[in-house]
Order: sequence, then structure tokens, then C-alpha cells
Amino acid sequence: MQILGLHHVTATVDDAQDDLDFCVGALGLRLVKKTVNFDNHHVYHFYYGDERGTPGTIWTTFPYKGHGVRVGTKGAGQVTVTSFSVPTGALAAWRKRLGDLGIAVTDLAPRFDEPVVRFADRSALTFELVATDRDARAPWVADGFDAGMSIRGLHSVTLVVRNAAKTIDLMTKVLGYSVVDRMNARTRLGVNGGGPGKTIDVAEHSEADVAINGLGTVHHVAMAIATAEEQLAIREELIRYGCKVTEVRDRCYFTSIYFREPGGVLFEIATMAPGFAIDEALPDLGRALKLPPWEEPYRADIESALAPVTY
Repeated sequence: MQILGLHHVTATVDDAQDDLDFCVGALGLRLVKKTVNFDNHHVYHFYYGDERGTPGTIWTTFPYKGHGVRVGTKGAGQVTVTSFSVPTGALAAWRKRLGDLGIAVTDLAPRFDEPVVRFADRSALTFELVATDRDARAPWVADGFDAGMSIRGLHSVTLVVRNAAKTIDLMTKVLGYSVVDRMNARTRLGVNGGGPGKTIDVAEHSEADVAINGLGTVHHVAMAIATAEEQLAIREELIRYGCKVTEVRDRCYFTSIYFREPGGVLFEIATMAPGFAIDEALPDLGRALKLPPWEEPYRADIESALAPVTY
């Protein structure tokens, strides 16, 4: 029941078109699925990633504009930064690309010997690009990009907690992570060999305000597991540890369980299969609005309530 690495990161954003323009247009990610929030079918759920939406490359969003959702507050009990992996030497091209699009880029000090730049989208979510020569994953190369700069997938996430020891205890004793390195208040944990796509940074800030979910915040981070059987086994381990874990939920493209780690961050464990090509051919991923079977009877109502988008 080994955790394989990151599966996806999901955030609450504001405007659907802005989100598409940023993720597809600015970052060059592929929209691999256009569906709806299974808990609110009048809200889109966009999945972005590599060609197939391989777990470990997936960034997903709920655009909640017009639904009365407040702007969130970043803080303890939340993923505060999502970092993508790019090749060594690519950051100069990214500075120019993002700058030309009016996106402010900040150079940070190297982190664990890897160069980093930081920027934000129009919903005020915080992103980083981490330049590394340790990522052999093949990128999705979008129009206007070349393979030498394209995003390889998720590099890592940074979560903020008030007491890192409790979070690290769960991650090492139950989820199979190991402490890789430490830098100031940041502890880097890796799983399944570590490296890009298999890394979580835990930042301890004992005086941090408690996070409030809303627009411009990450909702949860998901980790990948190979099979449904292993998912059930780790669910039992988590319950024995003392976590309150949901039942298995069918997300059509994977199955999921959810729980909060001791610092309050919402974790998900999601299966690798069946994947996004189960209801669309690979060349057509992300083109049509796909609904789960139980929502198909309401398609006309759902489509009428969703904002039109282009990409």
C-alpha cells in the first residue's frame, strides 16, 4: 500500500475563463478534462496536466465566480504554494514569457540547491517553477512552447502547519514518507525515491493564522496509490492511527479517500486508474463537457448554468 507520489492538487479559483487562459495559455498545461464539481454540478471542475493527465502532473480547479464564495485566507492547515518542475536552464525563458503576459515573477533563493521563481494567478494562488535536472518525465509541449522549457509536472507542494512534528509523524509512520532535508522552518519529505512529483515540504509557523478556504486557496492535495485494494488497506491504517477518513468516493477517473492530517491540511489518496481516457479519446481530452452518469439526466440544466468558455 505504498504511496507512489503526488496525484493532483485542487484549488478554488474565481473566473473560469481567466483560469483557462492562465493554465493553458500562460503555463502551457493541457486541459485533459472539463467536467463539474461532483458536490456542486453548477460549478466547473477543470483538470490540467500532461498529454494523458498522468497522476503527478495534474492541477485541478473549481471556478466559483458568481456562487457567493468569499476570498480565502492562506495560513496554517493549508497548502500555500504549488510548485511545478521545469528543466534546468528554463527559468530565463519563463521570466520572459510570464513578464510579457503581465505576470510578476519573483526570484527566490535556491531551495535545496534548485533555482526557484514565484508568481501568482488572477485568483491570487501562489505558484513556483523549480528548475531541476532530476525530472525525466516527458512534457506536454503546447503551441508556443518547446520541450526545453515545458512543465514536466508537479514538483512539490508546501503546506503550512503550526506543529510540524505531528504532521511529519503521520507522513512517516503511515504514508511512507521519509525526511529528506531541512532548511530553516521547512522540512522536505519524499516518498518512493523522492524527487520531482514525489515531494512535500512541511513549513512550520507556530504563529500563523488558521487558513480559511475560499477563492484563491488550495482545497486539497492528493497522493497516488496503485490500486483500490491498497487504498482500502491504507484507509484502515489511517483509521487505526486516529484519522477520520471518508468512505471511498467514485470520482470517475479515480477513486478517492479524504482525511485531515494533524495540522489541518486536507489530504486525499487517489488511485492511478482508470484515468482520463475512459470517456474520451486521447486526442480529444478536454474538448467536451463530460458528466458522471448520475448527472447526465440534468445535462441541459447544468450546461445552461455554466459560463461559456473558450480555449
